[in-house]
Amino acid sequence: MVLGHYGLALGAKRLTPRSSLGFLVLAAQLADLFWPIMLLSGVESVEIVRGRPALLRLDFVRYPITHSLLVEVVSGLLFGALYLLFSKDRRGALVCALLVPSHWLLDVIVHVPDLPLWPGGPKFGLGAWHSPALTLALEAVLFVGGVVVYSRSTRAKNKVGQFSLWGFVVVLVAGYLSARLGPPPQDPGSLARFTLCLWIFVPWAFWIDRHRANARHGPTAIT
Repeated sequence: MVLGHYGLALGAKRLTPRSSLGFLVLAAQLADLFWPIMLLSGVESVEIVRGRPALLRLDFVRYPITHSLLVEVVSGLLFGALYLLFSKDRRGALVCALLVPSHWLLDVIVHVPDLPLWPGGPKFGLGAWHSPALTLALEAVLFVGGVVVYSRSTRAKNKVGQFSLWGFVVVLVAGYLSARLGPPPQDPGSLARFTLCLWIFVPWAFWIDRHRANARHGPTAIT
């Protein structure tokens, strides 16, 4: 799951209008943002299996920290606590805290059984990746739904607010399709370095929200 995580973050803006989209994207994608760092440090590992279908060519050998449910729940609690400490926004803190482990819950739908409940624990995955059509449908429903909710919950204050959002959408979709339709990565290191590019979407999301206002509640309060 890739686009679905961003869709959930975009849709969550409706639940917490005071929270910047940047925080919501950071929370929803925390696992994938730190995963390449763990790969490069050797703490976690992945293998590239050539000859498999595109959605199944990554064999996630070990990622007990970034992609175990227990660690994501704890990370969500810490994220929410820090957000509450600095923002005093209880609703935003709760939504951010829930978005972090939502990553595991969405991933478990598409992954084969490789997602641990806790480091070293049993692994789960419903395997939607075996069906490219089903996977694409799930991604599309979540992402398009999130974009629609966000665009209706906010309004552009200027042209930057309009074009930054749709640029965000286009780049995400283009990147997703190129990763799925293009050749496999040369090696895990190349994959990790490429995945580090996901960090750019966090400041981009902050930038979008600075140029948009909540449709009913005025300008975003926390940026």
